[in-house]
Amino acid sequence: MENPTHNLPSLFKQLGLPDDAESIDKFITTHSPLKPDLHLADAFFWNPSQADLLRNEILEDADWAEVVDQLDVMLRKGRGM
Repeated sequence: MENPTHNLPSLFKQLGLPDDAESIDKFITTHSPLKPDLHLADAFFWNPSQADLLRNEILEDADWAEVVDQLDVMLRKGRGM
């Protein structure tokens, strides 16, 4: 059985956010950079269910963990990535 592969647009869709490239870029620009000591799921801009999804995927090293990590890096570095 093959492991599912998720990408950034599919994560945004899962989070209930616009998932087109322009919207993702705007989201990254608007919400970055995150403070180094702030966990991604604890950022102020997530609603409780979004924060739970992000937190659980990382804690459980689940299917979405890799793309959640990618989002984390992008929000810490901003658009320069």
